[in-house]
Amino acid sequence: MSQKHVLQVFEQYQKARTQFVQTVAELATRPKNIETLQNAGVMSLLRPLLLDVVPTIQQTAVLALGRLANYNDDLAEAVVKGDILPQLVYSLAEQNRFYKKAAAFVLRAVGKHSPQLAQAIVDCGALDTLVICLEDFDPGVKEAVAWALGNIARHNAELSQAVVDAGAVPLLILCIQEPEIALKRIAASVLSDISEHSPELAQTVVDAGAIAHLARMILNPNAKLKRQVLSALGQIAKHSVDLAEMVVEAEIFPVVLTCLKDKDEYVKKNASTLIREIAKHTPELSQLIVNTGGVAAIIDCIGSCKGSIRLPGIMMLGYVAAHSENLAMAVIISKGVPQLSVCLSEEPEDHIKAATAWALGQIGRHTPEHARAVAVTNTLPVLLSLYMSAESSEDLQVKVLPHDSKARRLFVTSGGLKKVQEIKAEPGSLLQEYINSINNCYPEEIVRYYSPGYSDTLLQRVDSYQPVIN
Repeated sequence: MSQKHVLQVFEQYQKARTQFVQTVAELATRPKNIETLQNAGVMSLLRPLLLDVVPTIQQTAVLALGRLANYNDDLAEAVVKGDILPQLVYSLAEQNRFYKKAAAFVLRAVGKHSPQLAQAIVDCGALDTLVICLEDFDPGVKEAVAWALGNIARHNAELSQAVVDAGAVPLLILCIQEPEIALKRIAASVLSDISEHSPELAQTVVDAGAIAHLARMILNPNAKLKRQVLSALGQIAKHSVDLAEMVVEAEIFPVVLTCLKDKDEYVKKNASTLIREIAKHTPELSQLIVNTGGVAAIIDCIGSCKGSIRLPGIMMLGYVAAHSENLAMAVIISKGVPQLSVCLSEEPEDHIKAATAWALGQIGRHTPEHARAVAVTNTLPVLLSLYMSAESSEDLQVKVLPHDSKARRLFVTSGGLKKVQEIKAEPGSLLQEYINSINNCYPEEIVRYYSPGYSDTLLQRVDSYQPVIN
């Protein structure tokens, strides 16, 4: 056999390996093929190709592994059990940018499924190598690596702390200053994931100078970037008064209010969440939001969206109103009660109705004047019907039913009980049952006193009364 024929065998073998990994990588993009590939033992066949002498075969094998691991935790677990992670981590430091991106994709895919799988990545020493790659010249490598770090940090405080301890935060803040939008977005997302878990982790992000850089991007035209920036600021602000004040000091008001009118629903939601997380801490922070037009802007936002997008805004109004009579009155003056009343009637989800009922309760609980502002919107019959509905969750019923004497008293002094007595209901109807349920919360003579015609009955008794003359 000539030398040419010998070399031909090797060429054919290389072509077959190339065709195999390319086909597997392509098949792995379609969910319907995954189980078949798994049953055919694809993981054990791909593993030796990670060390192939041909770089393109290596890279394609890694890409195929990432697509498989991304699909479910069983396949991600197979990557861990197959001792593939140490090989990926070693190659991550040594190989070219194409391999680095593919290897980071595998780590991201494995890490996303569970804290246990993310911990396996930490245990094999990946964090130090990933953080070094955050300094890579190629923005695509930095983006892939940041994504992997985010999928590790998002699970819990311990994993986030491990990412912080590896030195990721200062480099992530450099990444949000890079010109590439995708890199900015992922880096902001990781900072949000880290900040979420504890005040200490959020403080670490703040100490590295994140707030000022994030605040500058609030008006960036890219909606996906704005979502992550607003989310990160919200995750920082939620933990304490001090952190919320530091976010406010970055002069995010009134600029952030423009995000409440954004075309992107999740920009609206994350902006509302950020404002809610600031408002909940103190009357002073709530007053600042009122002064910049924040309450009116939130009410407009609630009116322009539906479902879970509304929820943070609804809760924000409740937090503001809970602080003081004056702040509750600011919500009333800004026409917050009619808008909440609309939400109560429109929204099908119990948890949103419960939050709305809670917010209305925070507005109405201060004085008879506040309670009257809630009562005049005809909200009370709606609240009652929700309480009586067999389909309502226990949480919603608790929010609606006035359990304490103060709430019952306000219901009377605001004219609510009188209004209920004026409702004309057919005997034996569902509405009559609702009315009876309310009346059962009060002494019989109080109910009679507020019933229509009671004063006439009293006058008739006066007319017909025969005084006893000694």
